[in-house]
Amino acid sequence: MNEMEIVADRGAWRAGFEERVLAGYRAAGCSEPLARALLERAAKGIDDWTVATDGTEWTAVGVTQENGAAVGRIHDLTAPQGRAWAERWCAGQGAQRVEVRLTGGAGAFADYPVRGQNRMRAAAERPELPPGLTVRRLTEEEYPGWYAGEEAAYIADIVRAGALTPEQAKEKSDHDFALHLPQGYLTPGHAFYAMEADGQVIGTGWVNHGFLPGVTFGFSLEVYEEHRGKGYGRAAMAVGEWATRRGGDEVMMFNVFGGNEVAMGLYDSTGFAVLDEFRFMEL
Repeated sequence: MNEMEIVADRGAWRAGFEERVLAGYRAAGCSEPLARALLERAAKGIDDWTVATDGTEWTAVGVTQENGAAVGRIHDLTAPQGRAWAERWCAGQGAQRVEVRLTGGAGAFADYPVRGQNRMRAAAERPELPPGLTVRRLTEEEYPGWYAGEEAAYIADIVRAGALTPEQAKEKSDHDFALHLPQGYLTPGHAFYAMEADGQVIGTGWVNHGFLPGVTFGFSLEVYEEHRGKGYGRAAMAVGEWATRRGGDEVMMFNVFGGNEVAMGLYDSTGFAVLDEFRFMEL
């Protein structure tokens, strides 16, 4: 078995890496413009990655700072012994945990806990809202209360996924909301909805049209706890598809955190396939 050695000339690796990423997204049903947009996101910071080879196969790694902690990332892995080498390399750089983005299954990382998934599906061409459910725009007066609830739920989701402490999760939440909603309720491309049934607001939705080519991203499709178990979860997904087409997009995408098995089961049953899966391991 050959030892892994860090290489300076990464041209041969990079061409293969980009084609592997594109092939994974194409296999998941992405259009070519969407696959290439996702590749651009997956390759962010690529010039700073460290690449090693055993002579025939590859491993690419990096370390970033997240909420004051060093986080190792395995960006590419084709070498059989590459995982152990990557974990040692990340630990040697001071990383407290290592994360990996996967397409097409867990593979060599089945023992890494799931931190989150990106899921997607083409929206129905003429989605219809379920009988008895109406949707309206959230008002600007309702926005502050909605925001407080969304922030609390987001922090709880991050902590449940197991990767961050409550304090780190709050810091990440502050950063993410400021990034995605710099103008709050008036942020261009973002729409907020209230779902009503029997004269009551039973949940809310937050979507971003044009998030990627042809894609509406569902940041939140939330059914209030007291209204769960009544079939509104599937209704909320239909609202997401309705909003996707209303915004001029064809594909709906969203993220689910690890540990939320109920939501994952719902998404499996409604045909939202896993596009990317993010897993992690404490070092």
